[in-house]
Amino acid sequence: MGIVQQERTEITAGQGESNPIRRVLVVDDSRLQRRILCSSLKKLGYDIVEADSAEKALEICEQGLPDLVLSDWMMPGMNGLEFCRSFRDLSAGEYGYFILLTSKSETTEIAEGLDAGADDFLTKPVNPDELRARISAGARILRMQRELSDANRVVTETLARLQSVYDGIDRDLMQARKIQQSMLPELTRQFGASQVSLLLKPCGHIGGDLVGMFSPGLGTLGFYSIDVSGHGITSAMMTARLGGYLSSSHFDQNLAMKRFNYHYRLNPPEDVARLLNSRLIADPGIEEYFTMVYAVVDLHNGRIKMVQAGHPHPLILRRDGRAEYIGEGGLPVGLMPDAHYQQFEAQLEVGDRVLLYSDGFTECRLENGDMLEPEGLLELIKKCRPGQTGQEFLDDLFWNLTQVMSSEHGMEDDVSAALFEYGTS
Repeated sequence: MGIVQQERTEITAGQGESNPIRRVLVVDDSRLQRRILCSSLKKLGYDIVEADSAEKALEICEQGLPDLVLSDWMMPGMNGLEFCRSFRDLSAGEYGYFILLTSKSETTEIAEGLDAGADDFLTKPVNPDELRARISAGARILRMQRELSDANRVVTETLARLQSVYDGIDRDLMQARKIQQSMLPELTRQFGASQVSLLLKPCGHIGGDLVGMFSPGLGTLGFYSIDVSGHGITSAMMTARLGGYLSSSHFDQNLAMKRFNYHYRLNPPEDVARLLNSRLIADPGIEEYFTMVYAVVDLHNGRIKMVQAGHPHPLILRRDGRAEYIGEGGLPVGLMPDAHYQQFEAQLEVGDRVLLYSDGFTECRLENGDMLEPEGLLELIKKCRPGQTGQEFLDDLFWNLTQVMSSEHGMEDDVSAALFEYGTS
């Protein structure tokens, strides 16, 4: 008696909270077969539901799916295969283990049962030890399946939460893009017979490039092209800050201007670079730096003064078709304290143009994996339609760039440009 009790304890110990099988449905048109199966199952500690036909079994399943089904194959009316298929249709979102009871042992018949959705087979008459072993195997499979379902549910819920967070970030970035675009209230502006046009194309929602222009009057104007290190939100925040330092509407905040009596005058380009560098170095916690070309033009005589701080070389497009890269490079702004910046000059004639641009042009990846380089930029300029000026020229130049960039990598960096046209009408 002690041995029997010990064996029963070992059997039922597996039916605790960790056992996924609790409710078992027995389906057989033979009352005797049901009684035999139910007797064995009760010893194992399961809750048992009986049905003498597949039709009644389906009605039971519609009220609540069992964890395990033991169903005879051959029954009048709906047979075990048909019941199994219907059971699988009912349990699409929840899995139940299905064992077919059969006297069939042919491979083709077993394959037919598997195709119908059966998980296992038991040959009649059922051996109690084999029944227990098959149920234990089913319990292991159900446990893994439900653990996987739980994990999938956690993943789905987590992804849903992440999607919600992403949607919120996306909305914020879209608003940030609008704010960043508002920093360029006008893309083209006339200064007497001269004109400045701007292009700004972020590679994401927001970018780290900045272009701008301003004039205190008195026949002078300043314009610039800036590229902040890195990408994304941090770079965009830095451009917003720099937009304040070089404001086109609040001259008292603009580091490129100095007030004299009732007028403002433009500071020399090298002083502007030095002031920006000092301001950035002095700000605690700022690790970003930026490259820049800043130019000041005397509209009366066409004399242009520039400072280049690690930015791509300015390009002068002469009226007669010649193209000249000028400048000597220089250190980026905000990289080293007490950096020295040297300005340089050039003489413009009426009809000449000056193009400042970010490395989103020259470092654009082509289909063959190479970069566009300065020589490639000149080729893009040659492809622009003749006679174009201002914004039309910049838009055409950018379109030409998109036609040669790698289709695999696409636009990997922000693209921006500032175009000054001297004396055009």
